[in-house]
Amino acid sequence: MALFSIRPMTEADVPAVILVENQIYEFPWSAKNFLDSLRAGYHMNCMWLDDQLAGYIVMMHVVDEFHLLNLSIRLDLQGLGHGKHLLQWGMTQARMIGATGMLLEVRPSNTTAKTLYDKEGFKLIGARKNYYPSHLGREDALVMFKRFAGVQE
Repeated sequence: MALFSIRPMTEADVPAVILVENQIYEFPWSAKNFLDSLRAGYHMNCMWLDDQLAGYIVMMHVVDEFHLLNLSIRLDLQGLGHGKHLLQWGMTQARMIGATGMLLEVRPSNTTAKTLYDKEGFKLIGARKNYYPSHLGREDALVMFKRFAGVQE
């Protein structure tokens, strides 16, 4: 039986993270993006399946909210609920630190991610024009937010 664990990302994890990142995205983060985020103190964690990287999450703590910057699952493990598990784990970590909610951007064309965020209670609050690179120039980002249960508006 496979054993999952989630632990903080380290610089030593970045090569494995980059392999996954390059496998699943047309416009992936660079190693420098991950290393800069680690050095900036972002909340970065890897999900391991036995001794293999299964996915990772990158979050930034901003005042009383968390900003989800990257949530990725290895291609061969997508569609099995691991993204949902890692997102829920990230939200739990954010709540434990005292965050009142989580903000994220998602490509409108990423229907799988958008569906996950919808199911997890994120609400569309706006858009960022020309946010993401695309083969046709730029793609807008949908901005979504989830206020955590028990938090007053």
